[in-house]
Amino acid sequence: MVKVVEVIKARGSGIPGPSIVLSAVTLFLGAPAEAQRPPSVRSLDPAILRPAFDRAAQLPKLRSLLIAVDGSLVGERYYRGATRARTANVKSVSKSIISALIGIAIAEGKLEGVDQTIAEFFPRDLRDSASAEKAQITIGDLLSMRAGLESTSFDGYGRWVTSANWVRSALARPMVAPRGGPMIYSTGNTHLLSAILTKATGMSTWTYARLKLGVPLGIDIPRWPRDPQGVYFGGNDMRLTPRAMVAVGELYRNDGRVGRRQVIPAWWVDSSFVVRTHSPFNGHGYGWGWWTRTAMDYRVNFAWGYGGQFIFIIPALRATVVMTSDAEGRREWGHLDALHDLIDSHVIPVLENYRCERMRAC
Repeated sequence: MVKVVEVIKARGSGIPGPSIVLSAVTLFLGAPAEAQRPPSVRSLDPAILRPAFDRAAQLPKLRSLLIAVDGSLVGERYYRGATRARTANVKSVSKSIISALIGIAIAEGKLEGVDQTIAEFFPRDLRDSASAEKAQITIGDLLSMRAGLESTSFDGYGRWVTSANWVRSALARPMVAPRGGPMIYSTGNTHLLSAILTKATGMSTWTYARLKLGVPLGIDIPRWPRDPQGVYFGGNDMRLTPRAMVAVGELYRNDGRVGRRQVIPAWWVDSSFVVRTHSPFNGHGYGWGWWTRTAMDYRVNFAWGYGGQFIFIIPALRATVVMTSDAEGRREWGHLDALHDLIDSHVIPVLENYRCERMRAC
């Protein structure tokens, strides 16, 4: 469980516990005993992260930047009215949360697996012969944005969210590519997954998320919008604090574990990061609700929401980085580029140098 504890001042170079002491308050995320850092290894000096936070302060749309290493929150800054306690609209980071819930539901036997077709969940909407191809869409197709259905995002978003029945509207979209084909990014896909979770678990997506993620992570998951039929929005408009986002990132960085508790199957975490398609717009890889790219020769897996909401996981550097931004303004690719550059030019070099010191090898 995520908890905040007061730092115990280290005597000499020995620092107790599994975390790295880097600030007056440290975030512990249940690192197992075998992951404890040898006492002879020097802690990262938070001062060397100052250029990253100074650069972040220059970005007018950025609202928070949090950096965790080995489960410890080594730096945390909020900008322009944002606070530690205030939730952010994480936008499409919600898709990564939905993916986690699907993995849990499969592990619990509530869903058969990623090859299970959607026909049994929506029999009334897929009963005519014209829907035969749609009926063969699988859970995995929806997760990887390869369902082949016309997108409900971008230009089609407004028409979709003002429809009387979001599930029916998403399923009514024409097939514009074969299922399992190219990436067609669509929030309708993950909303169908939310509807499937609701049917399979017998509870709302929000209730399931609170029980299966909120409780073991020790984070609050507030209610978020629902469609006209009461299905919680699958893939948009969840609200989380930045620290809760760090907890989610650390859960995935630790192969689905919180301490000794396996919250998400490790195989699901691994499979979620397998690149199954690429964005036609930016070339980033996409797995099951998670994005992947290479930054400074490091693999970075990330959850990404509109406007600049990010959970970055850098496995080789044992790090999770969270950023939130103004979610209501116009889309600005320059801002997104600046956030990626912040990672590449200001965060990774510091963490890389620290890794070299800690491992005594580069």
